[in-house]
Order: sequence, then structure tokens, then C-alpha cells
Amino acid sequence: MADNDLDALRAERMAQLQQQYGSSGGNNAEKQQAQQEQMRQQEEMKHSILSQVLDQQARARLNTLKISKPEKAQMFENMVIRMAQMGQVRGKLDDAQFVSILESINAQMPQSKSTVKYDRRRAAIDSDDDDDYGC
Repeated sequence: MADNDLDALRAERMAQLQQQYGSSGGNNAEKQQAQQEQMRQQEEMKHSILSQVLDQQARARLNTLKISKPEKAQMFENMVIRMAQMGQVRGKLDDAQFVSILESINAQMPQSKSTVKYDRRRAAIDSDDDDDYGC
């Protein structure tokens, strides 16, 4: 009798755990799906605003910038969207205005200095020189 009661309790507890983790997993999936939907809507809104504010040449330059320097492109997009929401943008931005905004972003960003080191000793050693001694 004790074994049957114990088995019944185990089965009941197992069912509770499965229901608890099964439903919370569904909650997580629903939350994640809702979050992805919200992100997609924000992206659509951003693209809509940018297409209204930038002319074709500026959009092409922005796409090129996204490929080469995504962080600068993100900063540019955010700045242009803020300007559009504040009413600072009159009409569509052309290429020259794009460049001026980009220059202001470049002035705000800290410049990273890159250096190239060249090891002359390795470059001076040539494997072809070894063949001359064998002759």
C-alpha cells in the first residue's frame, strides 16, 4: 500500500513539474516572439522614416556605410531619426547634407589610432640566399 501511495505521489509531482515547466517554456516562447515582433515593428518604422527623410543617393551612401562601418551607420540613423522627430529636417536630405551630418558624427566619435609594425629582420631573411652557398 505504501508503494502505491508513493508511486501516485511521484506521478502527481512529475505531472505538476511537467505542467509548470511546459507552461513556463511556452511563456518564454511567447515573450520571445512578442519581443521579436516589437523589434521588427521598430525596424519597419525606422526604415519608413529614413526613406521619407533621405533621397536616393543618401540612402545608397547609408547602405555603403552600413557595410563598412555599422556602428557609424547606426549612429547616423539614430541622429537623423531624432532630427526628423524634432522637426529639424525640411524635405529630403541630399548627399551633401548626409556628408555634413556624418562629419559631425565623426567629430563626436573618439578616433582610434591604428599602427602598423614592420619587422625588418624577418623580411631581410630570404630562403633563396641559402641556395647560393650550396653551389
